[in-house]
Amino acid sequence: MPYFNFDLVIGAEFKSQGGMFLENAENAIDKADSLASELRIVRPELCSTGCAVRVTDGDSHELYRTPVELIRRG
Repeated sequence: MPYFNFDLVIGAEFKSQGGMFLENAENAIDKADSLASELRIVRPELCSTGCAVRVTDGDSHELYRTPVELIRRG
């Protein structure tokens, strides 16, 4: 099972939010989206600053990035 790392991206700074073994990248993307949703609630001050949650693989390659700020579509 691959290992994925999760970071809070604030400007050019990356703050580790931990990591976990997950079945695949799709599950890691779901976890990143969930973490961003939680951060919107517990750290609302991050919403207007362009912060994001990113996922990297075991080789530190970025796989996904999602904004903390909720993007409304439509």
